[in-house]
Amino acid sequence: MDRGHKSLCIFAEAFSRRRDPESTHTAAMEDNDETKKPKQKTAVICGYPISIFFIVVNEFCERFSYYGMRAVLVLYFKYFLKWDDDFATTIYHTFVALCYLTPILGAIVADSWLGKFKTIIYLSIVYTLGQVVMAISAIHDLTDANKDGTPDNMTLHVALSMVGLILIALGTGGIKPCVAAFGGDQFLDHQEKQRSTFFSIFYLSINAGSLLSTVITPILRAQECGINTKQSCYPLAFGVPAALMVVALVVFILGSGMYIKTPPQGNIMVKVCTCIGFAIKNRFRHRSSQYPKREHWMDWSDEKYDKLLIAQVKMVLKVLFLYIPLPMFWALFDQQGSRWTLQATIMDGNFGFLTIQPDQMQTVNPILILIMVPIMDSAIYPLIAKCKLNFSPLKRMTVGMLFAALAFVAAALVQLQIDQTMPIFPSSTESQVKYINMMSTPLDVKAGNNHFTLKPFTANEDYLTFGSPFTLLLGPNASYPIAIEEGNRSTSVIVQEGTLPKLITFSDTTSKPEQGANAIRFFNGFNIALNMTWGDQSFGNIPTNNMSKYVLIPQGVAQYQIKNALGSVCDYKQELGFGSSYTIVIPPTFNFESTCEQILIPVVDIKPNIIHMAWQIPQYFLMTVGEVVFSVTGLEFSYSQAPSNMKSVLQAGWLLTVAVGNIVVLIIAEAATLEDQWAEYILFASLLVLVCFIFAFMAYFYTYIDPAKIEAEFAHKEPEEKKRKSVEMSRKSSHSCSEKDEETLQTKI
Repeated sequence: MDRGHKSLCIFAEAFSRRRDPESTHTAAMEDNDETKKPKQKTAVICGYPISIFFIVVNEFCERFSYYGMRAVLVLYFKYFLKWDDDFATTIYHTFVALCYLTPILGAIVADSWLGKFKTIIYLSIVYTLGQVVMAISAIHDLTDANKDGTPDNMTLHVALSMVGLILIALGTGGIKPCVAAFGGDQFLDHQEKQRSTFFSIFYLSINAGSLLSTVITPILRAQECGINTKQSCYPLAFGVPAALMVVALVVFILGSGMYIKTPPQGNIMVKVCTCIGFAIKNRFRHRSSQYPKREHWMDWSDEKYDKLLIAQVKMVLKVLFLYIPLPMFWALFDQQGSRWTLQATIMDGNFGFLTIQPDQMQTVNPILILIMVPIMDSAIYPLIAKCKLNFSPLKRMTVGMLFAALAFVAAALVQLQIDQTMPIFPSSTESQVKYINMMSTPLDVKAGNNHFTLKPFTANEDYLTFGSPFTLLLGPNASYPIAIEEGNRSTSVIVQEGTLPKLITFSDTTSKPEQGANAIRFFNGFNIALNMTWGDQSFGNIPTNNMSKYVLIPQGVAQYQIKNALGSVCDYKQELGFGSSYTIVIPPTFNFESTCEQILIPVVDIKPNIIHMAWQIPQYFLMTVGEVVFSVTGLEFSYSQAPSNMKSVLQAGWLLTVAVGNIVVLIIAEAATLEDQWAEYILFASLLVLVCFIFAFMAYFYTYIDPAKIEAEFAHKEPEEKKRKSVEMSRKSSHSCSEKDEETLQTKI
């Protein structure tokens, strides 16, 4: 769910609404922050300015572009750039952190220099260029000179990717604080109802764009494309979001002549920062004990700034202090797009009526959000209120953190189940071997301390692990000394050669097939060479007693064709899951009759993923409940506790907690030396529980305030203060004049 844009909608809507005309203080605040020139009239349809339709379409396309690209990003890092899980997670969260840091820059540029319209235009161009560069970086044929399907210059692809992501972060972050507020500017003072409806439609377009893109772009990624070799179509998965961003830019420009464009009027964040900076500097200059202490350290700025501004900054700092523990929540929340997506890659995504891609599981969150928000607002919270329980906003946020921690406990439990089904591959000092008996008689096998009997045309079920050389006995008369290949997995096929068995060894894959594919190969034990194909992919022409290469085949029913030189064909079907590896054995008894497929023997090298992706739904549910209780409540609390003209400051602080949360993830991902993923999930959950207790302690001592009431008090005090200062200045002036007259008189005398 798009927290940044949701919060911007809430703050923009609140900030753009006119208050009660009877509230003189609020009116005064608005007069201070806005020019008093009346807004120009624009063409309307059904009571709404036509210009907002361009803005809504622009936002839909932009959110589709951003979330579509981001949905497949971590898999692009892992499978295209060949980064390991930890490094892919680190770069992913670095990118997300940048996306939530740059809104502060965008707000300052828009309010202090370019204005919202120009800022959106210029940064959208930067944004579009970034998306195009990302799409180009994913074209594997770009540097694949030898046409083997692997880029020859991976450094170029990495460099293009990083340039693209930096441009996207600048673009999406820079326009984030501008678009919603720019939409609010299009309404006149009497259109308060239409403005409110606009923000609802605007938020709907945000979620529609992000939800659709999270469903569609993984489907595009799963397609195969390429000039020389066919691979996962990342250029298409990035190209469609790039095209949507071009559409977003063009649509926004088309409405240019209809927009109400307010000039830049200065940024309140800059004013707040300078006020705080002056207070710190002034306090440092007066750190000596000879200077009397002041009630609050911000009071050291009253030599330069008026008391109302100082009081408003105090209110903001009070809320920002509570923000300190919040990044830990986002550290867990944003791992839905990284760790949880990587977890889904080793699970079973077959739901019967449809197959879910690992990166599509992220759609569970926005779907549940649309269900949970009305349930919480219309049922849960009213029920708690009827029970007369004091479920204050800060208590809700604490509960939200606990739900997020529980979500990671659930993720850890799922990971434990996955780990139990994962194959154990050899360490760097071990070797693993599997034996296949291609002889027509049973064979007693003794490999080191392992003793078993292989029936004709069968294999032992599990790989045997060896840490040192051993002796292999095949029956009573055949003995072979075996040297191990450290870190290697192999299959040894035992064939008849004269009166003695002969050993033929082939190397096996030492990792789970990527992207849920299945690694399939054939062993030809028939007496003539055979050619095996799957679709338009060939396993090659395989001589007798030889093994084919691996071919990666997606989940579903795979149909193979086995041909000989005379053109005889045998069709063989195999039901494949996710992430398995098979050696299909063609025995010496093979023939091309109609029952040929019954003769083939599939030997399981790596079992398919058996833990279903549906087991991730509980962790997504818990995280979504946590988001609803934490994020929505946190935004409403921040708004209620913020001065009327400083909503944007707290918005910047809120986005900053998201950025810091992602930085926390990349620090832990790099610093933690935990070998097991489930242990890392428990670590994050434990840290959030600890932070939750700290936040609860801080919240216990927090006193709720009414900013409007405090500002109103200062509004009444200001005229008296100004009058008092005016009288003092008059007295000083009068006293100064009398002293000068006396001096003049003395001089004359």
